[in-house]
Amino acid sequence: MAPIAVGDTLPDGTLSYFDENDQLQQVNIHSLAAGEKIVLVGVPGAFTPTCSLKHVPGYVEKAEELKAKDVAEIIVISVNDPFVLKAWAKTFPENKHVKFLADGSATYTHTLGLELDLNEKGLGVRARRFALLVDDLIVKEANLEEGGDFTVSSVDDILKAL
Repeated sequence: MAPIAVGDTLPDGTLSYFDENDQLQQVNIHSLAAGEKIVLVGVPGAFTPTCSLKHVPGYVEKAEELKAKDVAEIIVISVNDPFVLKAWAKTFPENKHVKFLADGSATYTHTLGLELDLNEKGLGVRARRFALLVDDLIVKEANLEEGGDFTVSSVDDILKAL
């Protein structure tokens, strides 16, 4: 499957998270993105060095700048279970706007065409690192990384596209 690209319609899918009452919830991507401008950030794994120290912190720190440019939702997805994503989200106590959503079986990641096979390293199938700017379900910017790179999917790259 070809990776999602500029001009494509964001496919629908269901992801999981724990709400503020510690109840497991599922959310439909189209319910968050239809009629809205969103940023969808994919990371290979929670608690991994680049994701935890460089990629996600930028989105947490500059969330207000994104909101000021009419971004309704900032969503981080990872091929981890919702328990892991809940624990990872807690490592960003200053976070007010970034949602951490679990794609535990990589189903949605596969739908996007953005899976990364890390079976040889014992890590299974993960998500490529990416950042998508989506406006009313249409992809306006698709910053897709190769391998373990972190060169085009930062918050600053998305801010430039806005």
